[in-house]
Parts: sequence; structure tokens; C-alpha cells
Amino acid sequence: MSDPATRFYTEIPVFDDFAKVVDDRVYRQMPEDWFIGLTDVIGSTRAIESGQYKAVNMAGAAAILAVINALGHQDFPFAFGGDGVSFAVPGEYRDKAEDALARTARWVEEELDLALRAAMVPVADIRAAGYDVRVARLGASPAVAFAMFSGHGVEWAEAEMKQDRFAVAPAAPGSRPDLTGLSCRWKPIESSLGCILSLIVGPAAGVGTTADDGAYDRIIGQIIELFEAGGRGSHPIAEQGPDFGWPPKGLDLEARAAASRGARGREKLKIAMISAIGWVLFKTGWKTRNFDPAHYRRMTGLNTDFRKFDDVLRMTVDCDPQTLARAKALLETASADGTIRYGIYEQDAAIMTCIVPSVETDDHLHFLDGASGGYALAAKMMKAGQAR
Repeated sequence: MSDPATRFYTEIPVFDDFAKVVDDRVYRQMPEDWFIGLTDVIGSTRAIESGQYKAVNMAGAAAILAVINALGHQDFPFAFGGDGVSFAVPGEYRDKAEDALARTARWVEEELDLALRAAMVPVADIRAAGYDVRVARLGASPAVAFAMFSGHGVEWAEAEMKQDRFAVAPAAPGSRPDLTGLSCRWKPIESSLGCILSLIVGPAAGVGTTADDGAYDRIIGQIIELFEAGGRGSHPIAEQGPDFGWPPKGLDLEARAAASRGARGREKLKIAMISAIGWVLFKTGWKTRNFDPAHYRRMTGLNTDFRKFDDVLRMTVDCDPQTLARAKALLETASADGTIRYGIYEQDAAIMTCIVPSVETDDHLHFLDGASGGYALAAKMMKAGQAR
């Protein structure tokens, strides 16, 4: 759904070859009167190491969904980074988006016991600082396209947010965002090849100061090509889709998103009952008038953001030992050459946090991360490498 305010984004041609994320021709320059919104879970590494990895992912997905619902499901660009998100909205939607972020920050504090930092950064300020924001649309399926960002502007905005600039303060105590559609009912996706690899690759010089963008782009292309050799881009989810879990491991978190404390018991029971029906349908393959479980599973795999680009490359892929060794050698060589900085984290499985407006349509979205640390622990490795 779109209106004239977001038509800039919806009219960008969709491309379907992920290798083109380093091709400037697929990107369009963001209008000057737009804003970049960002979030970041403070202390996400410690939270993940204490077992809160699912809550960290939920905090990121909640920020995106809160804005989606606040804007009435208008199409706008966004990207999920595990412990944080980035998105862009036109100036006329700035107040609604900021209110959604403020409410989400308060909800994350009160319900997930985490601290969510948030910011709204004018594109005009990004350009004044010497950076740019360009956006492209990567087609995942006929119903879903994921935003890709380039120009180093989002990267600069994230650095500014972490210095507490352009900050969005949490809303009043007790405030809640509209998180209708937030779901996490799929089983963890186990590796079939050896490990689930979470990978982040950025330019070595840091925010927007790469000495040779061409060299960086070539390395990104080589990494993508390496994982493409495994077929389907080394997608962790099988072509027929993921397996449905019951009882859902995210039951408590989903109930926290859907209902206030007084109504949470009833909400848990409701989710458990609906999930049980879903489990039966997925196990048997039985169709209802408006729901085909086999089709829904296939679309879930297609609509999963297992790889993305927002000034840095982020991938969560299924990786065999040989490909892992080649990837490490390529990354280490490029890092030693001063072309990239990178972080990787190996684990046994991946997890999904989902946005499902309706099970009867194909526009559901699924955010993938490693099941035991993923992007947050890959980012920790990247930061440690920068400190050396």
C-alpha cells in the first residue's frame, strides 16, 4: 500500500539479483525532506550472552512493526540488523514514526527488560555532513521487496545515534506501541551443511571514508559469489519452507507484544490454541478455504531477509566446512589489505521473528538471525578487530 508521500520508494524498479547490491544503477537518491529512523539495543551482547537473544531480535522487529502500523501499512524502506533497525519515512510521517519509536522504547524497557536507543535523523543533515542515502528494492517474492541502502549515510546516522544525537526519548511509562502482527512461531532452523554463519562486512576505513569503494565492492561481489556457489545463495531455509513449532518457543514474548499484563494469561492461551491448529495444518497439509499451509511455508522461505545491504553486507547463511574456510581466507586477506572490516559468528541454527498482517496474503515478512548470537556477536568481533 502506498500514497503520494511514499511513491518515491514504491516506484523504484525492483531487482532480483543480490549481486547487484554494489551496482549504483539500482539505487535512487533519498529525497532531502525524508528522515532516517534507527534503533539499537544497548548492551545487546551482554543480553545475548545471558540468553536473551530472542528478546533482542523481538525488540528490533517490534520497532519496524510499530512504525508500519502507525503509518497504516504504507510502503517505506527498512532493514533489520538483529539488535537494531534502520528505516526511512517522508517528513510528513516523521511525527507518527517518532511516536511509534518512543512507545517501542518504553515497551522494550518495561516488557523485555532491555534498553532501546532510538533516533530520527534528517536526510538533509546527513547530506550536510558529506554523506548520502540511496535506496534500492530487492525482490524476495512477487509480494515482498526488501530495501537496500548505500551512500554511507545510514552508517553515519547510526554512529550519530550511538553518540546520543538526534535521540528519541522513551514515551511515558505504560505507553505501548501497536504490535499487531508480531509473531515468532517457527522452529529454529538447524544447519544442514555444518554451521549457520552470521557475517557482517563493512568498509575498513569506517563511516563513509573508504579510500577505494571499488575495491570494497569487488570484495562484496566475491563474497556473494562464494555463497551463491552453494545454490540459492546458501539460504538456511529449505525450499519447501521452515518447520512449524508447537508449543511456540516465543509464546511469552508474543503475548507480551499482544496484550497488557492483566490480559496476558488469556492471550497466551489464545496464541497456544491458534498455534496448535496451525501445527496440525502444517503437519497434515490440510487446506482451509483461505489457507494453504504448503504455500505459506514456501512463501515464508522466500520472504526471509537472510542477506541484506545497508552500507555493510549482512548475511545469515548455511555453510559447509569448505565454504567456511574459503570465506575466512578471503575475509582475512581483504582485512589485512585494508579493504574491509568484518565479523563472523558460527552457530548451529537460525531463528526468525515475523511480521504477519494476515496468513491469507503473501506479504508476510520474516527477519532471520543466528540462534545463539548472530549479528550482535559478529558485530562484537568486528569492533574487536577495529580496536587491534
